[in-house]
Amino acid sequence: LDDEHPDVPETAVIGIPHEIKGEVPFAFVVLKESATENQRAVVEEMRHLVATKIAKYAVPDHFLVVKRLPKTRSGKIMRRILRKVAMQDTSNLGDISTLDDPSVVSEIIEAHKRYRSHAAKK
Repeated sequence: LDDEHPDVPETAVIGIPHEIKGEVPFAFVVLKESATENQRAVVEEMRHLVATKIAKYAVPDHFLVVKRLPKTRSGKIMRRILRKVAMQDTSNLGDISTLDDPSVVSEIIEAHKRYRSHAAKK
C-alpha cells in the first residue's frame, strides 16, 4: 500500500479476531508530515486503493494513523506489538529489547486509545 500512495511512506497490516468474519485486517499507517492535515481523505483514498487494487474484502476495517512503526534495530516491523495494541492487550508486550526506539510503543498505544474513544463516539 505504501508504494501506491504518495502521502504514505509506510504501512503495516495485521489480522485481528472478528466475531463473524473470523479475522479482519487492521492497518497502521504512517503519513508524510505534509499529509497529516488531510488524514481522513488519505485514509479514504487508501480504502479505495485496497478495494480496487486487491479486493473489497481486503479493505481493513480499521486504519490507525501513527507517527512511526515499531521496528527492530535491523528495520523489521514488530507486528506482534501491533497485534497486541490492536487487540487492547498491552499489559504484557513480551520482549521489546530489540526495538530500535521503545518509546514508539507508548506513542502507538496512545494513538490507539484516541482512535478507540473517537470510534466509540460515532
